[in-house]
Amino acid sequence: MHRQTRITVDLAVQILRDTLAETSNGRVDTVPVRLALRCLWAHCPERWPLVMFWEGAQQEHEIGRSESVTASFNGIVRQLRRSGAYSG
Repeated sequence: MHRQTRITVDLAVQILRDTLAETSNGRVDTVPVRLALRCLWAHCPERWPLVMFWEGAQQEHEIGRSESVTASFNGIVRQLRRSGAYSG
């Protein structure tokens, strides 16, 4: 994998990880989150965790939003590791 791709994937994962802490403050369906998910699209063999993250980020209910975003983040990291795009 190219260095630029690895940096992009690492930054996108960091944006999503930082978003986990913000779920208690309200919806987290922001432009940076959308861009991070888009950057990871090509590296996730299964798309469901990316879609689930975005849909969870839009939820109004704090507990549902937090649980959905956390579960889908774990799924995203698993997919990235499986594809070899992320080792963190």
